[in-house]
Amino acid sequence: MSQHSENTSFTCRVCGRTVTPEGAGTRHRNHCPACLHSLHLDNVPGDRAAGCGGVMEPVGIWVRRDGEWALIHRCRRCGVLHANRVAADDDPMGLMSLAVRPLAQPPFPLQYLERMAEHRE
Repeated sequence: MSQHSENTSFTCRVCGRTVTPEGAGTRHRNHCPACLHSLHLDNVPGDRAAGCGGVMEPVGIWVRRDGEWALIHRCRRCGVLHANRVAADDDPMGLMSLAVRPLAQPPFPLQYLERMAEHRE
């Protein structure tokens, strides 16, 4: 991604896709709908005040109180975390992969679930 501003096209620095604002359903197109990566350009959405410029990697999904999904991005350079609204044209498989990642990679061996279920019976 190049340094982009609100409602302008940009080239994704990660996957090379040309990203246009059309289809996003939001005023602030801040990530690639294909690979879901962004750049650390903002302190608050649209301000372009962050001096870092690092690649923001999608690391998770957060479901807001109203049911709207948001991407959690972590900057590869400085580690800051930001939540960004999911755009209307974001890759559904990419979003679902992020959403189920904690279930696919639990912090314990899956055999422990079997043992716990056996002890409950």
